Amino acid sequence: MSDIEIGRAKRARRAYAFDDIAIVPSRRTRDPHDVSVAWTIDAFTFDTPVLAAPMDSVVSPATAIAIGQLGGLGVLDLEGVWTRYDDADAVLAEIRGLEPEGATARLQQIYAEPIKPELIKARIAEIRAAGVPVAGALSPQLTQEHSQAVIDAGVDLFVIRGTTVSAEHVSKSVEPLNLKRFIYELDVPVIVGGASTYTAALHLMRTGAAGVLVGFGGGAASTTRTSLGIHAPMATAVADVAGARRDYLDESGGRYVHVIADGGLGTSGDIVKAISVGADAVMLGSTLARAAEAPGGGWHWGSEARHPELPRGHRVEVGTVAPLQKLLFGPADTADGRMNLIGALRRSMATTGYSDLKEFQRVEVVIAPYHRG
Repeated sequence: MSDIEIGRAKRARRAYAFDDIAIVPSRRTRDPHDVSVAWTIDAFTFDTPVLAAPMDSVVSPATAIAIGQLGGLGVLDLEGVWTRYDDADAVLAEIRGLEPEGATARLQQIYAEPIKPELIKARIAEIRAAGVPVAGALSPQLTQEHSQAVIDAGVDLFVIRGTTVSAEHVSKSVEPLNLKRFIYELDVPVIVGGASTYTAALHLMRTGAAGVLVGFGGGAASTTRTSLGIHAPMATAVADVAGARRDYLDESGGRYVHVIADGGLGTSGDIVKAISVGADAVMLGSTLARAAEAPGGGWHWGSEARHPELPRGHRVEVGTVAPLQKLLFGPADTADGRMNLIGALRRSMATTGYSDLKEFQRVEVVIAPYHRG
């Protein structure tokens, strides 16, 4: 792909968002009921390629259980209110009722409460008791401090999630997380990210990660683009990381690392496109925050919104669309792509003639920049 000249001293590569592309039907079609949307990571097989993002507005122990029972994976934020407060429901109710002008400052105060290892253990045990796979997330900055409590509590999958995560973090003031050694010493598979480039993803794959999250602070509640000037159009980012997966598969002699799109997935069409350019699964935030069971109660915020020094996100109102079951599996009673997410994925795969997710990654894609109005 040729670069575009920004000016005499700078060239740039053209990158594409999901709105810029479309998939193309082939000569064959299928019955949507014959399509499989299952995926497997390490020893775990899930009926639905959906991970609920580790955000307090999306995942509580109760919603993690509900998502697990529906065939997906709920990832609990182990730096959220559930591990800081005994009565997390009361804290969430306060956050939902905050006035907009003071919301960020109050979020910073709320999340200044220390994380308590005994609450990590209790919340994980609650999910474990329901018999669904258990996943928890920490940021790279707090992984070393709290990971032992997480492992002792018994997670099935461990997620290290930040705005961006590198295999080579450089700092003059703190000892950085040695990601390769950390993953090697764990007994559970690790999903790590975000990454948005081929090189960054390849380095993360070489650490031994089971999965790589693709994204760069581009969700509905994020202001990373306006705060830091950093943005990764997701269609190109996922395709680049899928390219790293292909090359690492050869380099490693057959070790497959899963690619999970994480950001910019507001509608069912975005989910379809993410898989079409190489994702094995998707991590959903605002899309699931619209569920009736979501702890945000129609409001959505991420870890960027509570940063003590440089908040890069807002608490935003996303509304409540439907119960989780209906949101994922329908039937939909609106035509805007916010309900029956998995039904839409099945129908798109069937319309283009593909029977499973790995096959669907080979679907033809065209550039079709019809931006939403």
